[in-house]
Amino acid sequence: MDDRRINKINDLLQEELGWLITTELKDPRLSLLLTVTKVITNKDLKSAKIMVSIMGTSEEQQNAIKALNDASGYIHNELKSKVRLRYLPYLKFLLDDSIDNLVNLPNTAD
Repeated sequence: MDDRRINKINDLLQEELGWLITTELKDPRLSLLLTVTKVITNKDLKSAKIMVSIMGTSEEQQNAIKALNDASGYIHNELKSKVRLRYLPYLKFLLDDSIDNLVNLPNTAD
């Protein structure tokens, strides 16, 4: 599949997932400071890795990722009604700790 099309799909999913997670999900394990930072969709559109940045302790982050993966079926069904694609990929949520690494970078330079 064309890389431009995959990039457009990734951007669309990132935008819709960000809105859906922050407004529709009512799980107490999800913190208020949660951001969908990147979506990586396979070329066959069968699966997508959703990179999520979460502010909180390591335990809170792991609980939030578990909550998102537990709710992936619900999220998938909600996305079906909002996104017009022939195949909507299976969603796998992963923790994106690149922002934490950037925050800690000045400390390692000392």
